[in-house]
Amino acid sequence: MNKNKKGVGYLILFAPVIFICHFSEETPGFVLWFNQHVHRSINYGLFWDVNITALVMTVIFSLIEFFTSGAVSDSIVIFWFSFLMLANAVFHITGSLADRAYMPGLVTAVILYLPFYFLITRLIINKHRIRMAFVIAIACLGALPMLIHGYMIVFLGDRLF
Repeated sequence: MNKNKKGVGYLILFAPVIFICHFSEETPGFVLWFNQHVHRSINYGLFWDVNITALVMTVIFSLIEFFTSGAVSDSIVIFWFSFLMLANAVFHITGSLADRAYMPGLVTAVILYLPFYFLITRLIINKHRIRMAFVIAIACLGALPMLIHGYMIVFLGDRLF
């Protein structure tokens, strides 16, 4: 089966690799950065638990899209990637701007997350399996928890989860 004619093709399989690059950049300094901003601190165990869970979900959703590409899997990918990549990139950019300093994860959020997110979303839209209004609605719903969480961290010194 030619995956280039169905779904987003082999490109979706890069999502877990991109995620690993991102949390590898975060690993040396994110917990310290986070704990300097939030009174309910985290530890490295929680950091790893959250990231391993997100990696497993990314692998599962990417494989579903790869093997069963369609409106449902496309919607799941847009929803999850809007949370994981789009809103997380906004969080890293906002945190860096607010601090006027590097925030661990900023580089991969900007050079990997954003281009990959927009490329995958564009490919899904170009396949015309789901309407633009629905894509925007799914993206907003997916991004919302991370956007709220990021706002709370950067501007309120608290966290959603």
